[in-house]
Amino acid sequence: MKRKAPARIAAAAAAVTLALSACSASPPALLKADGVERVSADRSAYPAELAQLRTSARKLGAALLADGGDAGNGNVVASPGSLLIALAMLRAGASGATAAEMDRALGLPAEHRDEAGNALLASLEAFDGDPGSVDEKNPPRRPVLHTANGLFVDRSVPTREGYLRSLARYYGTGVYPVDFQDETATKPAIDAWVDKNTGGRIKKGPAGYRRVNTLSVLNAVYFAAAWKVPFDPADTSDLPFTTADGSQVSVPTMSGVQDVASVQGASWEAVDLPYADGFVMRLVLPDAGAGRAAGAGRAAGAAQAAGAAAQDLSDAARALEAAAPSPTQLYLPRWDQKSNFELRKVFAGLGLQGMLNTETGFNSIQRGLKTQQAGQSANITVAEKGTVAAAVTQINARAVSGTAPMKVIRFDRPFYYEIVHVETGLPLFMGRVSDPSATGL
Repeated sequence: MKRKAPARIAAAAAAVTLALSACSASPPALLKADGVERVSADRSAYPAELAQLRTSARKLGAALLADGGDAGNGNVVASPGSLLIALAMLRAGASGATAAEMDRALGLPAEHRDEAGNALLASLEAFDGDPGSVDEKNPPRRPVLHTANGLFVDRSVPTREGYLRSLARYYGTGVYPVDFQDETATKPAIDAWVDKNTGGRIKKGPAGYRRVNTLSVLNAVYFAAAWKVPFDPADTSDLPFTTADGSQVSVPTMSGVQDVASVQGASWEAVDLPYADGFVMRLVLPDAGAGRAAGAGRAAGAAQAAGAAAQDLSDAARALEAAAPSPTQLYLPRWDQKSNFELRKVFAGLGLQGMLNTETGFNSIQRGLKTQQAGQSANITVAEKGTVAAAVTQINARAVSGTAPMKVIRFDRPFYYEIVHVETGLPLFMGRVSDPSATGL
C-alpha cells in the first residue's frame, strides 16, 4: 500500500495562536506540524487484531440496539463502526486501570491495536469521496464511504504531544485548536465539521456542548451506494408489515428476483443484498413469533434480545461466507429512519464505569481529563436505487447462478440489518426495522 501523505500535527495546543472565525459556514483550519507521517498500513499483517476489532464492533452494536436510542418506536439505526473508531482514538491516550478496563470491556487487541485500526481505516479509504457531491436521489454505482476523525482541543489547555502524534500516525488526525469558552465561535465550528462530513444529513454534534469542555473527539461516517441490481419502482406496492406489537401497517414494499446468497439458521433467515461494489446489506429475519423478537426495543429483556440479534448477525456472517448466490424473490420495505444515543448510558452498560469517572486515566491526553458527554446520531434511507446513511460519534471531555428452486423471503415483520464492508467485514451500520412506516428524516 502506498504511503499516505504527511499528516502533521500541532506539538501542543496551548502553543497555538489561531484566530477562529465565528462563521458557521465551514470548520476551523486543521492545524498540522511537520515531523509526523501517517504510517503505511498492511491489513494482511494484523488478521487476529482485525478479527478482534470486528468482534468489538458487534459488541458495541448490540449495546446500541439494546439502548434503542430516542426514536421510541422500536426502530434503531446506529454505527458500531463509528463508535469503535472514536473509542479507539480515546483509548490511544488511556493508561493504567482505565486502559485495561477499556481493553477488557470492549475486547480490544492487547497489541498492535492502533496499527490494526490504521489498516482498517486505510481499507475503508479506498472508497472515500465527498459527501457533498452525492446526489442522494441517485446513489452512486461506485460507493462513497467517507470517514473523518476530528479532534477539537482548547488552546488554553496543554494537550500531550505524544497523544497528538499517535492520532496523526495511526488515525490521520490533526487538531482543531478552539476556545470552548467562546460558544458563539466553537459550537458552530464543531457543527460545521459534522455537517460537512455527513453531507448535511447530520447538522450538529450529537453530544451537545458545554463551555467547560476542553476536548472533543469525533468520528463521522457517510455511506452512499446503489444496489448491484436496483429494484424497479414499478414493482413497489403497499403490502402489510406486522410490527413488533403484533399490529399490521401497510408500507411501500420493494420486490424483485435477484441472485443473492442466503442462509437459514435455527430461528432466522439471512441474505446478503449486494451493492454495486465493495459492500453488502446483511438482512436477518427472525422466525415469526421467535422469543427474541426484533422489536424488543426498550421492553424488559431488550439487552438479551439485542445480544441475541448480534449473535445471529455474527452467525449469519459466517454462514453467508460459504453460501452461493441463487435466484431469490425478495420483498423489502423502504425505510427512512434516524436515531440519537446518549452514549454514557451505553458505556456504563458495557462496564466502563472507570473510563467514565477517572480523572487520571487520560492524563496522557490532558492532565485531569474526565469524560463529560458522549453521543451518537445516525440516519439511513433505503429505497429502490440504493442506500444513503450517515453517523457521527462524539465524546467530550474536560480537563478536570444454475437453476435452483426459487426462494422467497418476505421482510414483512421486524428484522435486523447491517451494512458491511466486504474486504474487512466491519459492520459500519447496524439497525432494527420494527415499523418501516415510522419515518426519521
